Amino acid sequence: MPLYDYRCPANGRTIEVRHSMRESVTTWGDLCRLAEEDPGGTSESSPVERLVSVPTLFAQPDQPSGGAGGCCGVPGCGAH
Repeated sequence: MPLYDYRCPANGRTIEVRHSMRESVTTWGDLCRLAEEDPGGTSESSPVERLVSVPTLFAQPDQPSGGAGGCCGVPGCGAH
């Protein structure tokens, strides 16, 4: 299952959870249930936003493209 980061603008917290791509997380209550977190003083109906993240494998800006580590920094990757 994919790993997602969600942020709640009402309290500024970011929580990382795993869920299927078909599952929708739209409120703080949904997110807290998935993460098994206490919602605290934040309303469970507060909206959350899913953050865009880049997989670590490709988030290596210090690796030159086509260098010794290949385009994604993994020696012998062979994916490209």
